[in-house]
Amino acid sequence: MRAVGVTYDTGVLYDGRSTRRRFASGTVRAELRLIAAELHAPAVRVVGNDLDRLVLAGEAALDAGLELWFSPMPMDLEPEQFIEFLAECAAAAEILRKRGEVVLVLGCELSVFCRGFVPGETERRLVAAARVVFGGRITYAAGMWEDVDWALYDIVAVDAYRDAQNEATFADNLRELQKWGKPVVATEFGCCAYRGAAARGGKGWMIVDRTLDPPRLDGRYERDEEEQVRYLRELVEVFDRTGLDAAFWFSFAGFELPHRPGDPVHDLDVSSYGLVAVDELGGRQPKRVYGALAELNASRSG
Repeated sequence: MRAVGVTYDTGVLYDGRSTRRRFASGTVRAELRLIAAELHAPAVRVVGNDLDRLVLAGEAALDAGLELWFSPMPMDLEPEQFIEFLAECAAAAEILRKRGEVVLVLGCELSVFCRGFVPGETERRLVAAARVVFGGRITYAAGMWEDVDWALYDIVAVDAYRDAQNEATFADNLRELQKWGKPVVATEFGCCAYRGAAARGGKGWMIVDRTLDPPRLDGRYERDEEEQVRYLRELVEVFDRTGLDAAFWFSFAGFELPHRPGDPVHDLDVSSYGLVAVDELGGRQPKRVYGALAELNASRSG
């Protein structure tokens, strides 16, 4: 596999909550430099639904020498609004291309996050609108359950979470994507930091009871940062074996999932996929998987 990168969240507004409220340009630039220098990642996938934030983070990524996967993720828009916004993002991505390598990712799991999404029709219109203003490679972050016409795109890309339900067929499903004759990429993979999180894969975050104030975990979960380390190593081995071109760990940090080490039921970082834990004051603390990814990338680049 050519690259093991990182997904970097600039903030997604979903169900009235932002995944990242605080967004300081100095912090963003410093974190993108860490991804390049400490994690030895050759690429970063920058996600969010605010174009100004996406551009700022995109510039920082390119300045740090990273390959940029520019990934706007608007939520709950009608198709016309969605296409209009993504076309605006495509124009911004074309400007960024003057600074380095940029791949444009046209949304994520549209069958879930785009109201009125019509498979095939919406995608064709979206790709056509983007290609008018963007001259680089284009892809889409699909759910593994989605039936996508990859002939429209330059890269085949799926959010590849292995869990207990798909473990038996996971590798074969990835191999099947090679039939398109294009690079295959895992736009997301990862797990949370508690015992048993790997078996839940992409649904591991669904353990927080937000009907309470403050939110708390909905049961007893044993914090286990080694769970993430094992998942990272096992999935990279699968991706290598199935011929993937690149994969992006989800994610750098769960910015609104504070780490409270002395308060287990309110330690929401347990439900985070982050490489880094974030405390209530915004302080960052690398988790074990941070070091594991740095070591893995250093060994592969050497």
